[in-house]
Amino acid sequence: MAMTIDKQQTRAARELYDFDPDATTLTDIGWVDMKDFDYFLCGFRHTIGTSAVVYKIIANPASDGSGTDVVIKTGSAQPDAVGDYCWLETTAEEIADADAATGTARYVSMQVSVATGTDEGVVYYERGGGRKYDGLTADSIA
Repeated sequence: MAMTIDKQQTRAARELYDFDPDATTLTDIGWVDMKDFDYFLCGFRHTIGTSAVVYKIIANPASDGSGTDVVIKTGSAQPDAVGDYCWLETTAEEIADADAATGTARYVSMQVSVATGTDEGVVYYERGGGRKYDGLTADSIA
């Protein structure tokens, strides 16, 4: 039986981001809302360069990251060659525990830095669990 792409798109929201910072500072990749989701998975794949990568999941009460960041998890694997990749994941419960002081950090981002400003990569986000919706992931963005 054939499965349409929309079946998988109702179970998780997925996004891809280009990472070309032209810098070596930690960069927030993109902020996504964890409301109605149980988990967040992110990944980084090195596409240009060979420097070590620092990466973490952060949460924030503001949808644009302008509030105070809460570090949820920091990665330890080192994708330091073209084609290398790493994954990092967390749950809504872990985010709530890390932000127990205010309980307002519901937006998450992968924060990435590379040791050489010419390095580049691709970042993947997936949020899932919780309720099912139609069209969580766009068929294409042009």
